[in-house]
Amino acid sequence: GERGPIGAGIVSLVASRGVLPADTWGGLGVPGSLELKMGGMFLASGVAAAFVLLVAPSEALKEGECEVCLSFLEKFYNSLTEQGIDFTPDAIEEHLIQACKDVKGKENRFCYYIGATDDAATKIVKEVSRPMSNHVPVNKICEKLKKTDSQICDLKYDKQVDLSTVDLKKLRVKELKKILEEWGESCKGCAEKSDFIRKITDLMPKYAPLAAKSRSEL
Repeated sequence: GERGPIGAGIVSLVASRGVLPADTWGGLGVPGSLELKMGGMFLASGVAAAFVLLVAPSEALKEGECEVCLSFLEKFYNSLTEQGIDFTPDAIEEHLIQACKDVKGKENRFCYYIGATDDAATKIVKEVSRPMSNHVPVNKICEKLKKTDSQICDLKYDKQVDLSTVDLKKLRVKELKKILEEWGESCKGCAEKSDFIRKITDLMPKYAPLAAKSRSEL
């Protein structure tokens, strides 16, 4: 009988892998039982392997998953391209470790998990440098990292405060401290909420110039 679309796909795939020439296969019908005959010999292993390749569920990341990994590595890859860096594993690893020295928050945690910080407990940085040297897409690198350490894909960016419009007086002291921490600043000697607000307002032109400009125009 005629081969169904799945049967035809299996025949083509298995034949392309050198298991058996496609024109020697008998009818491969779907629906019904899946029978492969060649001189009475049943090629179960070849069919099983091909069928798995055709219908196995994708390991693709779900929407919103691995956001820190995807964002950080995408920016890092683009920076290497813009600088014309030689795409070798050693060069990429060297620049990755350097890039990780300049990040804070969740991106710093990501660097810790892959072993690109001085205090990292494990070192899997080659899981990034090797595939990236072959220009493997960032999402595929993050998929592999997820299998190695699921914590990597649990990282999510904190909700960002829109400094151009937010009323600083309505934020908690903890949130005000967080803004300063993201800038790599602290507020030594600050005792009152107003002290933190004053510090943020003073530093905003340096760290968030567009927000500072917007606020001055309000």
